[in-house]
Amino acid sequence: MWTVIYIAKNNEMAQRLRSSLLGHDILVMLRAINKEASTGCEILVPAAEVDEALSILIDEE
Repeated sequence: MWTVIYIAKNNEMAQRLRSSLLGHDILVMLRAINKEASTGCEILVPAAEVDEALSILIDEE
């Protein structure tokens, strides 16, 4: 099951976070919130990797 761990405000930010997670061997899926306006993007990871993914995102900030 995929779980939303973050909502990025734009595609550029989502891609940057996706690359960081992939660099740590975390599976990542991006899902647009509003395809017409391109205003946000959900970052999803498998439920088993949520804790690790969140700790990586915290370190990114």
